[in-house]
Amino acid sequence: MHAPEQEVLEHAITWLQAGHRVHLCTVVRTWGSSPRLPGAMLALRDDGQLLGSVSGGCIEDELIDRARNGRLPEINGLLEYGVTRDEAQRYGIPCGGRLQIFVERVTEAGRLQPILDSLRQRKLLRRSVRLDTNEVVLGDAMPGTVACLEDDWFHHYFGPQWRLLVIGANQLGAMLASMAQALEFNVLLCDPREEIRAQWQVEGVQWCAGMPDDVVLDIVPDAYTAIVAVTHDPKLDDMALLEALRSEAFYVGALGSTLNQAKRRERLRMFDLNDEEIGRLHGPVGLAIGSRTPAEIAVAILAEIIQIRSQQRAAALTSQSIAHALSAGSVCAS
Repeated sequence: MHAPEQEVLEHAITWLQAGHRVHLCTVVRTWGSSPRLPGAMLALRDDGQLLGSVSGGCIEDELIDRARNGRLPEINGLLEYGVTRDEAQRYGIPCGGRLQIFVERVTEAGRLQPILDSLRQRKLLRRSVRLDTNEVVLGDAMPGTVACLEDDWFHHYFGPQWRLLVIGANQLGAMLASMAQALEFNVLLCDPREEIRAQWQVEGVQWCAGMPDDVVLDIVPDAYTAIVAVTHDPKLDDMALLEALRSEAFYVGALGSTLNQAKRRERLRMFDLNDEEIGRLHGPVGLAIGSRTPAEIAVAILAEIIQIRSQQRAAALTSQSIAHALSAGSVCAS
């Protein structure tokens, strides 16, 4: 499975190479309740065909109408939706919601190829577009930064697809893999037990051969990686955790009761993991929602992963806002 942004860019490049006019539409700012976060994007063809989403429905219909009737910007521009109660109702935006969309006319596939290359290589990239001239500048980015407007520039940040490494091909592992794919995670799975692997039926999962500790090292976990061990076999789960807790993975969890987790933490200390590293372990894994069945436990685990991801995004957004405020203050002071 590809990241949504990757599919949007691949289609945009294909359309450009076929001679179509193409616009990229990206959510850059929201107020109140809104159906999509800043950074959500779609590619729109001159005949109204599109891929991606900025609202989930009605705004897409309006953009399609603009494309078919030649009412999209020749270079780029900003469109705002949900300003009035009537518009909010017409476009299906939640009560009080408002969003601003940056519409960019893309004329050459070469302008998008570096972004696609960066996504495929799991690198972070900042793409800045000057509003009045369509000048594009590429640069490095920090994890968690989000699309924003700054003076005459629109900054869009492209990062790797979120991925989940599951240790254990049992029933819970299958539920996790299936649900995580629906949430647009790239799912990797490791289980060296051949008799367990032979029963696997979930499609779309990348199997990783080898022992869990080697697999964790091989995938090089980054800030977009979650790792969950669910074999219930300490020999396998602990092997994965020894390397996962030392990695940059934003979430590391393991199945097991409170008592078993206490014993696990003691075992991890015997392998020279420090308290900070061991403290990163989410165990018992998942939110405490009273889950009992494999499906319910999978929901609890994924809910906690999403919660942690959202908290980190919020923290990064706060840091980004503070940095912008300080930068603006220094400019004013000068």
